Amino acid sequence: MLAFLGGTPLTISSSSSSPSSPRIPKSPTVKPRPCWPAMNAFHALHESVQVRQSATTALPSFCGYGEPATATSCSHSIPVPSLLVFSGGTAFNGVVEELKKFTTRVAHVLPVSDDGGSTAEIVRVLGGPAVGDIRSRCLRLSDESTSEAMAVKRLLGHRLPQNEIEAKAEWYEIVEGEHALWQGVSGPYRETIRAFLVHFQTEILRHSSARFSFRNGSIGNFFFAGARIFLQSLEAAIFLYSRVCQCPTDSVVLPAICTNDRLTLGSELHDGTIIKGQNEISHPISNDTNGAVSHIVNKLKHTSNALSSPIKRIFYMSSEGTNVLHEVFPVVNPAVLEQLRQVDAIVYGMGSLYTSICPSLVLRGVGETIARRTCPKILIINGSHDRETSGMSACDIVISVCNALNRKYGNDSQHLLQYPASHYVNVVLVPKGGEIAVDYDKLTAMNISNVMEVSSVTDERVGVIYKPKALISALKRILRHHLVE
Repeated sequence: MLAFLGGTPLTISSSSSSPSSPRIPKSPTVKPRPCWPAMNAFHALHESVQVRQSATTALPSFCGYGEPATATSCSHSIPVPSLLVFSGGTAFNGVVEELKKFTTRVAHVLPVSDDGGSTAEIVRVLGGPAVGDIRSRCLRLSDESTSEAMAVKRLLGHRLPQNEIEAKAEWYEIVEGEHALWQGVSGPYRETIRAFLVHFQTEILRHSSARFSFRNGSIGNFFFAGARIFLQSLEAAIFLYSRVCQCPTDSVVLPAICTNDRLTLGSELHDGTIIKGQNEISHPISNDTNGAVSHIVNKLKHTSNALSSPIKRIFYMSSEGTNVLHEVFPVVNPAVLEQLRQVDAIVYGMGSLYTSICPSLVLRGVGETIARRTCPKILIINGSHDRETSGMSACDIVISVCNALNRKYGNDSQHLLQYPASHYVNVVLVPKGGEIAVDYDKLTAMNISNVMEVSSVTDERVGVIYKPKALISALKRILRHHLVE
């Protein structure tokens, strides 16, 4: 049978017998081939799982979100809206579940430059793009309607202990299929997941001199990395992960850049300082009590020292860069541009402005495509300042988004844009009681007059955050107005 994963054709042989159960190699001299059992298992999984279609997909109507659409539930029919959301892997996750009740026709665009947590360790030893944010969003989108779906979600969402010895022992127990987390995971799911975990372990052993650390490791990240390395395609790995987790079929998780190479995020401050690495910019990682680098990224409010100067721009760095900063200009994922041309609304989600949102905006083609659209372009302002936005107002944040899309301060003079801010943002959502000042007069002067306050709550760890239901209701009102015009 010919299966297409991320556009790459793979010939997969079908067998009536169940795939052999791979054992974990514990010596570099052992060279098992877990890949073909993995693909046989994936074929069986693809054939056996009946993907659930959402009620909104079956009947395109636009009723009160969270309610199944029926032929008599609306006095008038409005197409189910489609969105593209630029975000990172943490802040916007908090409203994904509520968003799914409204519409699953969402393209989630995420950066591949995260260099914190267990993602950093995978990239250090095996190279490749960072997949932590993508894995996190796929997990949030995953099905929870059956006990097996919940078991898969628990397994792929599990993190190993902080103690290295305990972490390695638990990892071997999981990959051998003997851990309690496997309870409830049966048949093709079990064999598919295990096979790619074994493949990941094989790759780790091939790079044994690098001494991979399993501390705080994400099982989902390990599975994702194993799939990407074997399939040699980030898109194919996302497709596989999405099918294993049974994400909604009309939701897509898109890497801003499709690459199998490592990319590093850089920032230039207004005082000329250059900072290398996403977490060094946003949440610097400190050493633990033993002097080792911690794999836990602390994203709690006010836990990082302020930057010496405001951020001027974000750019990509690579060993292949030719200038003094080793700056490179990666190509945007074509699927992102395709979605931008089609969706009913574009959303800049809350989260780290410069390290979660802007890395997707500075890519060539993104600004041009957004500027040409006449749809709602919604900027969701954070409820609290962070290390990246200290002292900034809502207007300052709009300007930063505009500068990123225009690539105003880039060293790419042939591709600079000069669109006004209103071509990129025409709606601003702000949380009630938020820390960030809303300068209405300045926004109006920029031809951005649609500013909506949304109910919020205060979280002791991160500060003011949106009430998920209130935020999605605001998006619903904006889309309703746009679609009935």
